[in-house]
Parts: sequence; C-alpha cells; structure tokens
Amino acid sequence: MNNQTTFHSNDVLLPPVFDTDACLENFPRRIGPWHDATNSSVADCLTRASRSGGWHWPDRPVIFVSDPHADAEGFLRSLIAAGAILRKNGRIELTPFGRRAHIVLGGDTLDKGPSNLALLDAIASVLQTGAYLTILAGNHDLRMRMAIGSVRGNRTALNEHLFVRMGRKILPALREVLDRFVTPLDLEAVPDEKTCRSLLTPGTGWAARFERAARDELRPQVIDKETRKLSEKLGKFETDCARHGMTYRELLAALRKCHDIFIEPNGHYAWFYERMQAVAQSGSIVFVHAGLCDDMCHALVENGVEAINSAYRRAAEDATLGFYFGPLANLVRTKYRRSDCTLTEAGVATLHRAGLHMVVQGHVNSHEGQRLQAKSGMLHLEGDITLDRASRALEGLDGIGAGATLIFPSGDVIGLSRDYPHAKHFAPERMAIHADRCELGELVAPA
Repeated sequence: MNNQTTFHSNDVLLPPVFDTDACLENFPRRIGPWHDATNSSVADCLTRASRSGGWHWPDRPVIFVSDPHADAEGFLRSLIAAGAILRKNGRIELTPFGRRAHIVLGGDTLDKGPSNLALLDAIASVLQTGAYLTILAGNHDLRMRMAIGSVRGNRTALNEHLFVRMGRKILPALREVLDRFVTPLDLEAVPDEKTCRSLLTPGTGWAARFERAARDELRPQVIDKETRKLSEKLGKFETDCARHGMTYRELLAALRKCHDIFIEPNGHYAWFYERMQAVAQSGSIVFVHAGLCDDMCHALVENGVEAINSAYRRAAEDATLGFYFGPLANLVRTKYRRSDCTLTEAGVATLHRAGLHMVVQGHVNSHEGQRLQAKSGMLHLEGDITLDRASRALEGLDGIGAGATLIFPSGDVIGLSRDYPHAKHFAPERMAIHADRCELGELVAPA
C-alpha cells in the first residue's frame, strides 16, 4: 500500500482503491491466472460460446458481490476493494469508478449475522450515493418473505407450518426487529402466549391435512419429506427461540412489525423487496443467486428478464411450497441436485443460441475465492467467497471477509477475495479464440 488513503495495483485492470481506514492492508492487488479456466469442461463451454454467436459484454463495468448474510462491514469492504466506494468522515461516497459501475448484490442479504439491520442500512447508504445497484433475491431473503406472509391472511393446511419451516434461520433478524422497532403498544396488541404459539405453529392433525391439500402442487416425495421433518424442525425451532430469548408473543409482534417495515409501501425497509429481482442480464451474462433450469432458460429467452421478475414478485407475495419448489424459486435455491428443477442440454442450447454464455451466481460458497464450473455444459462463475463473519468463524476462516467479481466491457473478468493470494483473471472470449486456433493447428509453438 502506498499510503493510508489510496493504493493502485500493478495492473490497469484493477481500479484504484481508496482505503481511508486501512481496512484492506493485506488485500491482494496483484493479478494472476484463473486456474479453473484451464479445465477441459470450462474450455468446452468457451468454445461452444464462440461458435454460438460469440460474446457480448456489458457496456459498463459490473461489480458482483454476493451472500453478505447480514455483515455490513464485509459488504462495504467488498465495495471498497472493488474500487467502487470510499468512506470519508463516517459517510460513504462513490469513487469515479463506482459512478460508472453497475453493482449487483447477488442475494442472501439476510440471516447469519452480525446484524441484518446494519447491512440494510449500509445498502441504503450506498443507494443514497446514486449508485446503480441491483438487488437479487436469495433463498434466505425468500424465507424471510415467506415467514412474514405466513401470519397474514387465511390460515390453511398449506401455510400453517411455514413459519416453523422458514423462520428458524431468520430468528436473529426477528430479534433485531423486536429490539429496534417493536413498541410496548405493539406487544400489548398480541394475544396470550398459548394463542400466539397456536398461530405460529401447525395445529393438531396438520400432516394429514397438508398431505391432502398439497397433492395438486407438490410431488409425493416432497410431501413426505415435509411432514417427516416438521416435528424435528419444531423441536429445534423452540430451542433456538429460547437461545435468542424470544417468547411466542414477541415472535408474533416482531413478525407483524416486519410486515409493516418490509412489506407496507411506506415501510422503513420497503425498498428492499420492492427493488428485488430474481434475475438480471447484461450482454451474454445472466446473474442469479443460485442457478437456472430449463423452464427459466426458455422463459428468459422467450419472455425476457422483466417478465420473469414480475412473475417472481407476484408469486412471492402469497407464496406456498408449490412456488418454493417450482421453477421461479429454483432461481434462488437450486444446487443442481436431483430434487431441484433440472438444467439439461436443451435449456443450455437455448441460452447459447440466444447469445447467453455465462451464469454468475452466489449461493455456493468457497474458501479460495471465486470458482468457474461447467454445469450441464453451461459456464457458471460462483461468486460467494464467504463474506459474513458467522460463516467464516464456523468454517475456520479468520476476520472479516471481502471480495467481489469485476466484469469489464473489454471482456476481462477479475475475481477478488481476501482469502486468495492474487486477483484471478480470465478473458473468456480471447481464451476461446486461442482454443479454436489450437484445435485448428493455427498456432506455432514458440521457438
């Protein structure tokens, strides 16, 4: 680092970083090869892209930061490391590079910790600078949305278990909402403890009623798994409630307050779900939290990004497990398991024919920076580099995470992570041309 304020890399691809509080003293700033790019399966994806119309790159730099999981400092350090923002006298400002860039927050804003509300406040501060920021939905964000919705409207066999099903992982966020937003009057407005418990947990005979009600929208295997695991989840849920020091009365009051601050149009954090998208596209690149299936490949090409996002928002407003396990929510929760909606050669071919050649995603975390993977013949860049402190402590990583993926109009892609010794670089279009020439025997070995 040249001084306490600004440092430059050894490569013009990396924008200058304004590290005013020296939070990135040991952050790697030298560029090296992206070794995953030499894998034969990745090379096959690049060759296929070059033969399907070639690459179209974003017209402005893209900064992809994913899975901050309620860690405001990790999120802000990532944007500082990417050269997008600086902190000055406690305020956040955009850098010249930040004013040109498109920041994509790749989902899973919520859960884990240390503070959901602090991260939402940090995102709001970035938005107030005028940053061009897209917020993608993650599975943890969807769980919060579904947990809030489970206590609104009519109670049915399809939704009466959803708070226990979705709510255990959002208990830290509910605790924060209880402490910051719930008033004594709000608590007075909820019924007694026994009634609150009955409103938040499935009633007697739920399993049989759920099995009958869910037949039209869920596979038998999914129904069986839901009913079998619910009693186990309920036991863990009550243990975690006690650990967070929350009664059922406090849980219901916090959930109702979440509806006020997240869902009502003038709510304090209403912008979060109002801005949320399931998918974004720039040039040949598709951005999602988790991944794609054949249905979404065809919908993306035939109907476009906005149609998918509109359908996702509508479905999330009154979501049941039919939506949760369906193609739209698959965008935020798939890991390409056998139980997930499938991505096959047919879907991948549809994307390539439309000039879409790479999926940039979060959801699958890595301890060694970003990874390149070929999934069903489609190039995926996994950008979850384990930002949040809760995950880092659990997985044996020290300190606060920082990292981002930079995608430039030149066709250069850079992976930054404090947990990898250098900035990873690959240029898929140029690599594909190189591979094609090698295949045709047009390259001459160096003397």
